[in-house]
Amino acid sequence: MSPKPVDGSPKLIKGGRRGNRVTSGPASAAPAPTNTERVWVDAFLDYCRSECHLADNTISAYQRDLRRFSTWLGRRRESDLTVAHLSDFMGSLSDAGLAPASIARSIVALRMYFKYLQLEGVLRENRAELLGSQKLWQRIPSVLSPKLVDRFLQAPRISFSLYLRDRALLEALYASGCRVSEVAQLRIPDLNLDEGYAKVKGKGSKQRMTPLGQPAVAAIRTYLSELRPKLMEGKTDYEHWVFVSRTGKPLRREAIWELVKKYALDAGIPDSISPHSLRHSFATHLLAGGADLRQVQEMLGHASIATTQIYTHVDQSRLKQVHNRFHPRS
Repeated sequence: MSPKPVDGSPKLIKGGRRGNRVTSGPASAAPAPTNTERVWVDAFLDYCRSECHLADNTISAYQRDLRRFSTWLGRRRESDLTVAHLSDFMGSLSDAGLAPASIARSIVALRMYFKYLQLEGVLRENRAELLGSQKLWQRIPSVLSPKLVDRFLQAPRISFSLYLRDRALLEALYASGCRVSEVAQLRIPDLNLDEGYAKVKGKGSKQRMTPLGQPAVAAIRTYLSELRPKLMEGKTDYEHWVFVSRTGKPLRREAIWELVKKYALDAGIPDSISPHSLRHSFATHLLAGGADLRQVQEMLGHASIATTQIYTHVDQSRLKQVHNRFHPRS
C-alpha cells in the first residue's frame, strides 16, 4: 500500500500535486503503515467520499481492504510490485476464506487506489488495472415464503416493552424493500404516511421514493404516537430519527440486525435470515405477483437492472418446484 513505484524502480518518486516524495526500500515483517501511507490512504478515502460520493459503508470496506493489503505487503517483504505479486495477494484472500464478493470488492479498491496514486503522480504505472475480475457465481438469495413473512412480522409480542417499535421496524423493512442502513437513517420528515411512501437515501447518497403498505403505515403510526414520545421524553438531540433506542439515540444497523435474528428465532425461522432476506423476499414476492422488473429495480434502488434480474431466477426456481410437485410427467 506504500506509495512506491510498481515499475521495478525502488528509487524516489515525486509525490504529485501535493509535493510529497516517497522512498521505497525493504519492508520489515508486518510493519505498521508509515505516515506517508496513512496520508495517501486518507486522501484517497476523502476523494471517494467527496468526489465519487461513495456510501460510508463502502468507504469503510475500502479502508479495511487497503489495511489488509498493507499487512500482506509487509509480510511478503516486497520492495516493488508486479501483477504477479498483486495476483498472489488476491490468492491469499481466497486462502483466508474471504467470500468471492469480498475479493471482488478488494480488486475494485486496489484498482481505484492505484489509479488515484497514478493520477496524483505517486506511481508511474498502475499495474493493478491489469488484475482480472473475480468470477462470482450467481447465488440465489434466501427468500421467505409469504406465510413465513407473516409469522415473522407477528413475532414482536406485547410482553416486550419495545414491541411497537420492533413491529414497525420489521414492517418497514419488508414493506419497503430497503437496505438495513436506509431504514436506520429514516427521519420523520422522510415519511409521508398519508400517501403511504418514504423517501430514502441509498448508495452514493441517491434518493428514491419507496412505497409502504397499509400494515406498515399502521404500525409506524402507532409506534410514532404511542411509544416514540416516551423514548424521546426530555431528549432533543435526535428528535428527527424515526427508529430510536431506549435511550433516544438512533437505532444502529447492528442493533437492527440483532433484532431480526432474535425475532426469527422467536418465530421458529431458520437463523440464516437477515435484514437483507426481507429485501430479497420483498422483490421476489412483487415479481411473483406480476410486478414489472423495471419498477422493482426502481423500488430497490439498483443502478443496473442486471442486479434485479437475479430475482427472476428465484421466481423461476419456485415455478420449477411447483411443476415438479404437481405435473404428472415432471
